[in-house]
Amino acid sequence: MSETTYPAGDTVTADHREPEIPVPPKRRRPRRRAGWWPFIVPAFILVAGFFTVPFLLNIRFAFTDWSGYSDVISFNGLDNFRSLIDQGILWQSIKVTLLYAVLAMLVQNAFSLSMALVLQRSDRINGFFRSFFFLPVLIAPVAAGYIWGAILAPHGPLNNFISLFSPGFDYAWLGHGTSALICLSFIDAWKWSGLVTLVYIAGLNSVPQPLIEAATIDGANPWQRFWRIRFPLLAPALTFTVVTTMLGAINAFDLVQATTRGGPGTATNVLNIAMFNQYGSGFFGSASSLNLVVTILVIVLGLPLITYLRRREVEA
Repeated sequence: MSETTYPAGDTVTADHREPEIPVPPKRRRPRRRAGWWPFIVPAFILVAGFFTVPFLLNIRFAFTDWSGYSDVISFNGLDNFRSLIDQGILWQSIKVTLLYAVLAMLVQNAFSLSMALVLQRSDRINGFFRSFFFLPVLIAPVAAGYIWGAILAPHGPLNNFISLFSPGFDYAWLGHGTSALICLSFIDAWKWSGLVTLVYIAGLNSVPQPLIEAATIDGANPWQRFWRIRFPLLAPALTFTVVTTMLGAINAFDLVQATTRGGPGTATNVLNIAMFNQYGSGFFGSASSLNLVVTILVIVLGLPLITYLRRREVEA
């Protein structure tokens, strides 16, 4: 505050305080959304705890002489793999596993796609049959194996039915190498085809209907409409089903163990059955080596297969 005197004697008081500037109200920061990480963290912990960490810890045992006959575990390099090759286990198991995986994948996808074309429409009858074909998915693989082992027995229901037309028929379906492997592939297809059928139905229903109508007007027959329009647009569903059925069959164990236990001989001795036998015999290092082979096989086959099918999706 200051006073100024002018010649007339008048005194004027001047206030030199700066005017107050209004302060805008503080804006509340928007709350950050949780995003996707709270949902993926539990799954990540489960996968890391029950798969990734045990697998990484198991790798070192694949190169040791760990067994139930010694309390000393020492590094032995590739001796486990050499021993498995000398015993005729490794290459035979890989060959059987690949044959079984390819057969199961082909049968399962061919049957499921056929059923999807038949059951595509959503009505009461198709809904009933969709549920009916999905029932095997709910059955435990071990239980499914025992059921089919009894059905395919020499004096089981299947041979008894065939005996009505061919008296005395008692073929051992699981007692011959070729028929046992083929039967296991069909059992695997029966077990999981209900799930794959639903995936194909969803893929068929996603095909734009105007394309089908336009092709029909142009004179395309049902086979041409399927092969030229529907099948190329099924590429995403085909990628999922082919990869999951192929890799799932490579990891087969419980279904084979409940039916043939790797027999007759080594005709159905897939890698996981061979690993189980090695572990049961006390050769834990060899079992770890076979486990490593299964993982390598999944990676070597899975990555190129996914890459090829994903590229096909873009081209389609």
